[in-house]
Amino acid sequence: MKKYLYVFLLFTLAACTTKKPVPDVSGIQVPLQTIRFEKDFFAIDTNHTAEGLDALNKKYPSFLKDYLYNILAAVPQPDSVVKYVRLFKRDYQYVYEAAEKQFVHWDVTENELHKAFQFLHYYFPHYQLPQRIVTFIGPIEGIANALTSTGMAIGLQSYLGKDFPAYQTDYITQVYPSYKSRRFEPAYIPVNCVRNILDDMYPDRSVGRPLIERMVEAGKRLYVMDAVLPFTADTLKTGYTAKQLQGCVAHEKTIWSFFVQNNLLYETESNTINPYINDGPGTPDLGAEAPGFIGQFTGWKIVQKWMEKNPKTTLDALMQKNPKDLFDEAKYKP
Repeated sequence: MKKYLYVFLLFTLAACTTKKPVPDVSGIQVPLQTIRFEKDFFAIDTNHTAEGLDALNKKYPSFLKDYLYNILAAVPQPDSVVKYVRLFKRDYQYVYEAAEKQFVHWDVTENELHKAFQFLHYYFPHYQLPQRIVTFIGPIEGIANALTSTGMAIGLQSYLGKDFPAYQTDYITQVYPSYKSRRFEPAYIPVNCVRNILDDMYPDRSVGRPLIERMVEAGKRLYVMDAVLPFTADTLKTGYTAKQLQGCVAHEKTIWSFFVQNNLLYETESNTINPYINDGPGTPDLGAEAPGFIGQFTGWKIVQKWMEKNPKTTLDALMQKNPKDLFDEAKYKP
């Protein structure tokens, strides 16, 4: 395979998206309430764990089951659940205390989520948004965000800051290498919640399709996130560092040439295309500083090009647009 081994350089460049006028959504009514489940859970007296769980079940009849069996993965037997909860509370007390300090001003995050939900309702008025945010503390290697019947569940253990000591243990670094754990910051909560909702509205059906279709599908999601999170940094939406993003902008043409000249656009072999369409520490074929999942950047640029030609297209119509047709019509040539 022909390679473009160049170094991504740091430039003082603007964000890579072309910013559009932001609609006024301040008048849109979006009911949203935060339920701090972790506070009640960690208030359980371990000498009376069964009674404490009964009380939680009355207060959170739906979420408690999701929490115990899907998030904690406890064995659904009364004695096993009680024992597991006692051990988990003991082992994760310090995580809970860290979350209490990190999110002492939770209202800031809630306001960001509320604004994102207003934009979501503006662009997707027929989608039933969750009306509750449920915060919890789960296993560090477990679920960070999930849509449940109770609402949008957010695992605070995944947002305690990249330098949180628990993220540096040998076991967790194997599950979440540094390129992932550096994103364990509160600022990623709205991005991850919006991504969950987009995945719920538009499940990704591009798996197994050619690389170009998978890149375009990823690009469509980034384009929508630009609209729904108009004041959020592109680094948060892409997951790239500032240096990586700036390098992508500076070398957009070279990245595209790499895919074209190596005949990768219509490649379907997963082992060949996964480095470009899946999260990872980098893309060695494009230089030591190139980010992983670099295909989403190219897909993003293709979608931007297509939307410039079709400015009246709704975001719903964009998400339903066939990726191959979109690529053919975009005539993308950086």
